[in-house]
Amino acid sequence: MPPILAGLIVFACTFGGSLLGMWLRSALPGHHLSEDSKDVVKLGMGLIATLTALVLGLVTASAKSAFDVQDAAVKNSAMSILGLDRTLARYGPETKGIREALRKTLIFRIETTWPEDSSQAVRIETPETTATVEGIEDQIRNLSPQTDAQRAFQSRALAITSDLLDTRWSVFGAVASPIPAPFLVIVVFWLAVLFWSFGLFAPRNATVIAVLVLCALSVAASIFLILEMERPFDGIMKVSSAPLRYTLAHLGQ
Repeated sequence: MPPILAGLIVFACTFGGSLLGMWLRSALPGHHLSEDSKDVVKLGMGLIATLTALVLGLVTASAKSAFDVQDAAVKNSAMSILGLDRTLARYGPETKGIREALRKTLIFRIETTWPEDSSQAVRIETPETTATVEGIEDQIRNLSPQTDAQRAFQSRALAITSDLLDTRWSVFGAVASPIPAPFLVIVVFWLAVLFWSFGLFAPRNATVIAVLVLCALSVAASIFLILEMERPFDGIMKVSSAPLRYTLAHLGQ
């Protein structure tokens, strides 16, 4: 589900819950709204509010941590690719074909993950390039070093390539692990119940309505941010392509 749609649903559920509470306030008999009843409702809602705040805090921290991991992976990959290119350059002119293949692979990755055409779908996992990426490692392994320096450069290039392949698969695996839908449904249910309790004991006036709208918008925004960070390569908030573009600009130099 798109994060903006999820945010709108959360807003509708929470603010709708408060409106339902206001309607019930006028429909319930007076003894249901006694001070004793209010105390019990406040105790129950306090428990739900604590649980909701704890869960939202943990989920937000987890989503931010996952986003930062992906951002760090892109930056480390950019550094490694540039380091691999320079290592191959120092090996000798016989690595020119490998370096060109590396450049083409990076261009393809940037075009598929950060397309210039906003209508084009973002593609993170590209299994059709697996053979090409692994082929670069095979080409490096098949080099025939003639000196100790070339053997050292070949060994370093193979180590960098292996790390890049591991990072590639870890990025694919992390993107394929979204927040479970039942989890979000439960959190939204808790929020709707909370806002229902707000409306149940709130007077009907413009100030109260405005405050409830702002609170509902704030809660919806938090869910929107969580889902946005869950998709680090798509949407409004996404990992920057600047490190890889910088690397591309300096390849072959």
